[in-house]
Amino acid sequence: MPESPAPEAARPRRDLATAVRRMPLPAIAGGSTTEGVEEESSGKLRYNRVIIKLSGEALSGKEGGSGIDTATLKATAAELAEVHSTGVQLGLVVGGGNIFRGLRGASEGMDRAQSDYMGMLATVINALALQDALERCGVKTRVMTAIEIKQLAEPYIRRRAMRHLDRGHAVIFAAGTGNPYFSTDTAASLRAMEIHADCLLKATKVDGVYDRDPRRHLDAKLLTSVSYDRFLNDHLGVMDSTAVALCRENGLPIRVFKMVPGNIRRVCHGDPVGTFVSDKAE
Repeated sequence: MPESPAPEAARPRRDLATAVRRMPLPAIAGGSTTEGVEEESSGKLRYNRVIIKLSGEALSGKEGGSGIDTATLKATAAELAEVHSTGVQLGLVVGGGNIFRGLRGASEGMDRAQSDYMGMLATVINALALQDALERCGVKTRVMTAIEIKQLAEPYIRRRAMRHLDRGHAVIFAAGTGNPYFSTDTAASLRAMEIHADCLLKATKVDGVYDRDPRRHLDAKLLTSVSYDRFLNDHLGVMDSTAVALCRENGLPIRVFKMVPGNIRRVCHGDPVGTFVSDKAE
């Protein structure tokens, strides 16, 4: 009789994903899209597994915009696919502000819980659009939702999400935490800690964290690094305070930077882009 396969036979896929993360960075056809990026001779990345928080507004193509701009969606997916090709395990959390923002609904008289649930559904729409765009770029992608919508996506299960990442899939976490009164920033922090991410990357519309609002103060100074405590005590904004407090309690570093072509890849290489938030300023 033929011998039955050993239990270890099911393991090579995970081992392969681990090996891919350790391979030298491949050359990108046509040269790098980012000037001044210095790759380490060893080919190692600073971060092997990250959660990237994208604002829904970024997918609209303009500040304060609504809906999904196809060109912006394609460009974002191409940027993420390039990063994924280097071996970085990508977890993505996308907001829903370009479709519906729960806080705005509540401020206009809606029940807060009801409006937050509507906002969660908006993030699912964005997640499905991003999934389609990523798969068109050749990136195998899974959408996992904190509220069950089985016909469209998988329910969020932590160990399954980590297995997807080990297999080389990008995972999009949608519907926030599944609870009202919590922002998608907080959802990103929570998911980052659950899947043991190396860093939480906050891609936003500003260059990083300033010591005061740069839109109101022309002399506002960009901080290259800041501690969790100063971020919270000085109410520096850019990111939800609950999310930052959660990262502080669990020692998860945060990198806040502007969402422009090449920046995500630069951050994963360890370049000092934007602002680094940690237990102490660098």
